[in-house]
Amino acid sequence: AIVRLAKEDKGRWSIVQLPQAEAAFLALRPGDGAILALVGGFDFERNKFNHVTQAWRQPGSAFKPFIYSAALEKGFTPATVINDAPFFVPAEKTGAEDWEPKNYDGKFEGPMRLRTALAKSKNLVTVRVLQAIGPQYAQDYVAKFGFDPRQHPAYLTMGLGAGSATPVQMGGAYSVFANGGYRISPHLIAKITDVKGNVLSQAEPAVAGETAERAIDPRNAFVMTTMLRDVVAYGTATRAQSLGRKDIAGKTGTTNENVDAWFCGYSPELVAIAWIGFDTPQTLGRNETGAQAALPIWIEFMRAYIEGRDPKNPPEFVPPGNIVFLSVNADSGAPT
Repeated sequence: AIVRLAKEDKGRWSIVQLPQAEAAFLALRPGDGAILALVGGFDFERNKFNHVTQAWRQPGSAFKPFIYSAALEKGFTPATVINDAPFFVPAEKTGAEDWEPKNYDGKFEGPMRLRTALAKSKNLVTVRVLQAIGPQYAQDYVAKFGFDPRQHPAYLTMGLGAGSATPVQMGGAYSVFANGGYRISPHLIAKITDVKGNVLSQAEPAVAGETAERAIDPRNAFVMTTMLRDVVAYGTATRAQSLGRKDIAGKTGTTNENVDAWFCGYSPELVAIAWIGFDTPQTLGRNETGAQAALPIWIEFMRAYIEGRDPKNPPEFVPPGNIVFLSVNADSGAPT
């Protein structure tokens, strides 16, 4: 018999069992795409499949920020009010069957600002936003973040993350928000040398603000970051407040029937992606959402990462010089 043990705090050991679900984790520098941590699965000897680079999974609500970013380019603002109300598309328009998306909690809260809708991950608001800007426009727009448009068909379901992406793609995409709007390429190997120390190969990554291609307007990136910080402040990722940091932004992601759970989060100096799910897609179980299943993985890594750094002077997201700040009515979105 083989008994598996895990070492806990204070030198204690406990008996553990092999997990049935798999997970993936990625951490990288948004400035140049250098990968700092990569966990492709539970055990390479058990499953030689790198979930970070090879697993094409539905991103769910973790894809919504890219739809909102597209909306900002079309004239929407965080204060734009959209109705969180029932939405129905008959079969003759879908080409298949009736489609009636729901919010995760099954409730409708009526008109609300986009900022609030993203923080609370309201599906019906996202669908209406995508309908307003046009699925084709959004499909073309997400390519700016490194996504393959062919994996995200131009239908309204795209807004709810019904397409496919890998965790490394999500890491590169969220880096665009974190670094002020630049497209970077995640890379794992910095340099290769021979036994004598001669450099055989060396990465020459594009650097944000220097050689990297600009993907989106810096104002767009900053505004999206303020919205994603509110996801942590009062939205679906409030558990991340346990880190005691104000420089964290991110988005939870949960697919239908809780098949995939994500948390994609970042600070000015680090982007980290956590995913959990079964290799053969099936439900993770009741209430196993991105906030419940993936976010704790992210928090534990970030807690170790920020340990020893000055908590009083964390790095900050610096607004571009042409950003205007306004106070608005919480319900109407009108300037106060």
